[in-house]
Amino acid sequence: MSSQFLRFAFAGGVGFLVDAGVLYVMLHLGVGPYAGRLVSFLCAVFVTWRINRRITFAATNNRSIWREFYEYLLAMIGGGACNYGAYALALRLLGADVWTPLAAVAAGSIAGMAVNFMLAKLWVFRHSQAGDQR
Repeated sequence: MSSQFLRFAFAGGVGFLVDAGVLYVMLHLGVGPYAGRLVSFLCAVFVTWRINRRITFAATNNRSIWREFYEYLLAMIGGGACNYGAYALALRLLGADVWTPLAAVAAGSIAGMAVNFMLAKLWVFRHSQAGDQR
């Protein structure tokens, strides 16, 4: 397995913790599991972008950081569609339990990971110099 993918998986693990943590905060505040997941997903996207641009892809280009974030957000929405679909399906199949949202976030994260990695590597960070050399 490439070291770049392992770094991406590490960022995804941190993103998973952010995603699940923010989701449980949203649920505690009375926001439903679907709207809460949109908020938690956006928080996780921001965190994983910061990690991926510094560690996974070590962006060395001189383009606008905001353009990069915008592209990253758009790319993660692609994987996010797979992620959210698996999340919603898991919520329906697993039934009501305190751990169900966590399990559903995990299912969604796994479902979207490959799509997110390919979009980040081939589109968002395509000009990165770090590649897979670490």
